[in-house]
Amino acid sequence: MKTNDITDVSLELDNLYGRVGTPERDAFRREAHAYYTGQLIHDVRKSENLTQLELAKRIGVDKSYISKIEKGIIEPSTGTFYRIISAAGFRIEIVKPMYSDMIFA
Repeated sequence: MKTNDITDVSLELDNLYGRVGTPERDAFRREAHAYYTGQLIHDVRKSENLTQLELAKRIGVDKSYISKIEKGIIEPSTGTFYRIISAAGFRIEIVKPMYSDMIFA
């Protein structure tokens, strides 16, 4: 028999990574943000048919740096993020979210 249990994501994250404000939860949040940022940059790069090397040359970094960002190993500074997005022909728009709660909080 199938059940439709509803799970509170915040409680699941608390169980897996500790409560908000704990070192474990902060580490999870940093890793999640780095992964998300890397995936976003990867998708932008691919949508413009750019190689990692081409993108790296456009912003004056090594290909390995772009690779590490896309893999979520490192998270670029805000300035570098904007340079990458701009070099790929995109721009950033700041919009107010519908919901104030963030899943990674």
